[in-house]
Amino acid sequence: MSKVLNYFSEAFEELKTNVTWPEWSEVQKYTIIVAVFSVILALATWGVDELFAKGLSSFFNLIK
Repeated sequence: MSKVLNYFSEAFEELKTNVTWPEWSEVQKYTIIVAVFSVILALATWGVDELFAKGLSSFFNLIK
């Protein structure tokens, strides 16, 4: 158990001392960019899903 605690202690210390953290304004900018692209990707996925659903529905109505 002490090895696990030592690992987390060293990892936390490394995060405090060796990692260069971005500025808050940069974090906000990148968060907005990720959110916008996530919404765009979700809408594109929804659109393709609807297109295939309607296409398959039409196909099965034709062969009925």
